[in-house]
Amino acid sequence: RRMIVDHNIGGVFIPGLLVLAVVALVGSIAVIRLLSMAGITRAFTHRPLVELATFAIIYGLLVQYLPAIGSVP
Repeated sequence: RRMIVDHNIGGVFIPGLLVLAVVALVGSIAVIRLLSMAGITRAFTHRPLVELATFAIIYGLLVQYLPAIGSVP
């Protein structure tokens, strides 16, 4: 089993999952903005739930493919 890499920023160790969460947050904001520009968000009755689900999907995909992009062998 592979371990998730902690990132050292100025001597402070930041957990790899926290870094992935920030990346997923930025990605979900971008996806929601694209959906909003396309007018698709008007079809959703509970927009906050859609935003949360978008974040969860992107975060899950990042964690699933972590061994290929940033883990220790």
